[in-house]
Amino acid sequence: MRTVAAKAKPGPTVTVTETATVTVTATPEPAPTVTKVKKVRVTVTAAPPEPEPAKEPVARDDSTGGSGGSGSGGSSASYRNCDAVRAAGAAPIRSGQPGYGRHLDRDGDGVGCE
Repeated sequence: MRTVAAKAKPGPTVTVTETATVTVTATPEPAPTVTKVKKVRVTVTAAPPEPEPAKEPVARDDSTGGSGGSGSGGSSASYRNCDAVRAAGAAPIRSGQPGYGRHLDRDGDGVGCE
């Protein structure tokens, strides 16, 4: 009988690596609702009513009380705004006409309430 010594050959080495990925999603807690009640007092002051615009021209008497006037009739008209000029039927009003004023002539061309 013969005895043979057998050498064990090293075998292949197997390495197993396992990677586990775990995703955890956190659910946010709702923020608490804070309700605070505060009473306030509000005071409203109304503006005074605006005066109504003059609808008719205001006549001024330029005469001195005597009969020796210049012959122009002794009176001239004065208008507060263009609505009054239009209501009197005097629009457009020109420089030199009774009642003309620079406040009625926006562009300064001598013709008001165009």
